[in-house]
Amino acid sequence: MGRAWKFGNDIDTDVIIQGKYLVINDPEELAKHVFENLRPEFASEVKKGDFVVAGENFGCGSSREHAPLALKATGIEAVIAKSYARIFFRNAINIGLKVIECRDADKINDGDDIDVDYERGVVFNRTRDEKYSIAPLPEFLRDILDKGGLVNFARSLRDRA
Repeated sequence: MGRAWKFGNDIDTDVIIQGKYLVINDPEELAKHVFENLRPEFASEVKKGDFVVAGENFGCGSSREHAPLALKATGIEAVIAKSYARIFFRNAINIGLKVIECRDADKINDGDDIDVDYERGVVFNRTRDEKYSIAPLPEFLRDILDKGGLVNFARSLRDRA
């Protein structure tokens, strides 16, 4: 279970991590600057297992891989949004950041305690005693996430051969 950090629609990659930080390749250092202009307290207050919750088109803008990498390094459990920009969604899967589509994400409030049952396909809002369905990920994407990203997934295939 973790805290919901609520954001709106059209959160672009420049808002997640500003362009001036793209010279940094250390995920832990990038994590210190996530949502710096939008929610300055986020990087210092987010806890392992928390969730970023957003509306439509999360991760729009440039295709920089730094955005999902920085989010993952904060220790969040997942991003829960109504929809994603396609390239952000793919980049997130590739680096092992869980991205969950939930049409009811707008019912989650900032600060709510939430949990996800990935097997049953449900987000539990413990604060409001509500459940919301999530779009299931195809098995091959779950396999990539279970391995921690595409590189680790490819290594596991090589090691089995």
